[in-house]
Amino acid sequence: MSVVPRMSHGILSLAIETKEDLYKSYMPYVKNGGLFIPTTRTYQLGEEVFMLLSLIEEDDKIPVTGKVIWVTPRAAQGGRTPGIGIQLSQDDATLVSKIETYVAAQLNSGRRTNTM
Repeated sequence: MSVVPRMSHGILSLAIETKEDLYKSYMPYVKNGGLFIPTTRTYQLGEEVFMLLSLIEEDDKIPVTGKVIWVTPRAAQGGRTPGIGIQLSQDDATLVSKIETYVAAQLNSGRRTNTM
């Protein structure tokens, strides 16, 4: 899978290389939008995280600060990928707009994602 989280000095780094992976990671039902980040590291609900996001065709990494609102633990039922869902802030409206442009045709498909 091309979604590759890495932990570096307390900063998450997430590289999303395809629209399919972006669709699986995006959480449109979250206020201000959200992203699922595969990780085996333990996080608590409400915890603030900082991430550098590499998004499909963007040249620069996008800094994102979010709040943990979803936790899929290791060994979750149904073979779910362990990780966290973060709620984006109002300041990330431009990012959310970019994401929704990339996945617009897929948003109402009902296909399985990393969270639902």
